[in-house]
Amino acid sequence: MKKPTRKEERKLLTQGFRLIAGVDEAGRGAWAGPLVAAAVILPAKHKIKGINDSKKLKPEQRDKLYVQITRSALSWAVHLVHHDEIDKNGIAKANHLALQQAVKKLKPSPDYVLIDALEVELGNTPSQSIIKGDEKIVSIAAASIIAKVTRDQLMHGWHILYPAYSFHIHKGYGTERHAKALKKHGPSPIHRQSFLPIKRLIRAKSRKHAKNLN
Repeated sequence: MKKPTRKEERKLLTQGFRLIAGVDEAGRGAWAGPLVAAAVILPAKHKIKGINDSKKLKPEQRDKLYVQITRSALSWAVHLVHHDEIDKNGIAKANHLALQQAVKKLKPSPDYVLIDALEVELGNTPSQSIIKGDEKIVSIAAASIIAKVTRDQLMHGWHILYPAYSFHIHKGYGTERHAKALKKHGPSPIHRQSFLPIKRLIRAKSRKHAKNLN
């Protein structure tokens, strides 16, 4: 299995850049919960082994790497955009905002930013958008791990408040189990009501209620 490399970071180092951040998000396609973006600046000669796209790692591997990355990073940050803001402004705007704010929180600030897939306006800081960057670039893969672990922890917390939906298992994504829970219980306070499956459910319940009134 092909793993991310530091080829791009090394190239940027030869060009004089020193603080190179990788940026990624988790939760874009979920039906419930926040969108979480993470930004990470790793040391040029870090010794962390096994960094990979978070989707290709087991939960215990992600948890272990999360600890190693946050301990070794020169700087790291996360930014959350909650479900109500996603409903208000749309997922595309929420995604850009989350990535921008995660980078903005980095101290020290990066002098170059590598972003997974999206082109994001970062003021005077140069950046590069890389398709499937979490599969190719170590710093982006590290950010994907931070974002994923952070969001998974949040969804475990939401499960305690709303156990009927099993958020600890599917993390708010559109699984069959999630769909069945939605049909039975209706949307919870953290569901994204602008997303089509939730919107359809709300409309169906509204029509049923109106029919019962008549």
